[in-house]
Amino acid sequence: MPITPTDKIWMDGELVDWAKATTHILTHTLHYGTGAFEGIRAYPTDDGVAIFRLREHIERLLASSKILMVDVPFSVDELVDACIKVVAVNKLDDGCYLRPLVYLGYGEMGLNPLPCPVSVAIAAWPWGTYLGDEGVAKGVNMKISSWQRHDPNAVPTAAKGTGMYINSSLAKVEAIKAGYDEAILLNPQGHVSECTGENLFVVRGGRIITPPSSGAGALEGITQDTVATIAADLGYELSFENLVRTDLYVAEEAFLTGTAAEVVPIRAVDDRVVGDGTPGPITKAIQSTYFAAVRGQLEQYRHWLTYAS
Repeated sequence: MPITPTDKIWMDGELVDWAKATTHILTHTLHYGTGAFEGIRAYPTDDGVAIFRLREHIERLLASSKILMVDVPFSVDELVDACIKVVAVNKLDDGCYLRPLVYLGYGEMGLNPLPCPVSVAIAAWPWGTYLGDEGVAKGVNMKISSWQRHDPNAVPTAAKGTGMYINSSLAKVEAIKAGYDEAILLNPQGHVSECTGENLFVVRGGRIITPPSSGAGALEGITQDTVATIAADLGYELSFENLVRTDLYVAEEAFLTGTAAEVVPIRAVDDRVVGDGTPGPITKAIQSTYFAAVRGQLEQYRHWLTYAS
C-alpha cells in the first residue's frame, strides 16, 4: 500500500522534514538486518485523535531491542511523547499509522553490531485497511506457506526484528502470486505459528483458540492480547493451544489480528471454506467491539487510548 508523505519525521529527538529524513547507504541495519520496529495505529474519536495501546507498543519495541542486544538511548516515556508529537505536528486528526524504528547507523561494518551507533526514528502517515475493506467485511483467502516460521533457537521470535521479516515477505509473495490474500506459516514442528504479520484465531465448539506465542514461534501480539481481553469480556472461552493445519480446515470460524490488519475474518484456507464462508457470529462480535474500542466508543477500554490532540 503506497505511503502518503506527511510533513515531519522524528529522528533522534529532532523533527525532520519528510524528504530530509535520510541515512547513509552504509548504515549497518541495511546490510545485516539488526533492528527493531513497531506498527501502531491512531484513530479519530469524539475527543480527538487517539493512539491505541501506545505504551505497550513502545515497551515491546524496547524489549525487542534488548533481546537483540541493542541499547536504545531513549526511555519509554520519551518515545511515547515523541509519538504523540509526530501525530500532532502532522495534524493527523483522521487517524494514521505510526512506524517507530530502532536501527544501527553508519560507522562500523561487519557482523559485530555492538560498536554501531543506535538511532531511533518515528514516522506517521495516513494508512487504510491493510487487507482491504472487502477483506474486513467478507473475509480473506489464506494459503499455508511452504516457508516455515523461524525456530526460536535460530532467531529470537519474541523480538519484532527488522531482518527477520524476510521470512514473512517470502511467504507473502508466494501467497499473492498463487492468488491468495495472505499466508499462514507453520513452525518446524508442524504447528500453526502465525500469518506473515498477524496472529491467528480459530473457533471450535464455540471456543476460541490461538497458538501459544512462545511455543509456536509467533510474536506476542498486542492486538492478540486486546482480542483475548475482549473475548473474555464478551463471555467467550479462549485458550492458547497448539494447532495443526487441519484444525484450520475444519474450524467453525477463523480470523486474524494485527495492528495493521486489525480484525479480519478468514474465508478459506488452502481452498477449504471455513464454516459457511462468511464471517461467523463470534468473529463479528469481536470485530465490532474492537473497532468501537479503538475509536473510544466503549468506556471500559478508554485506558488503552493516548490522545494526541
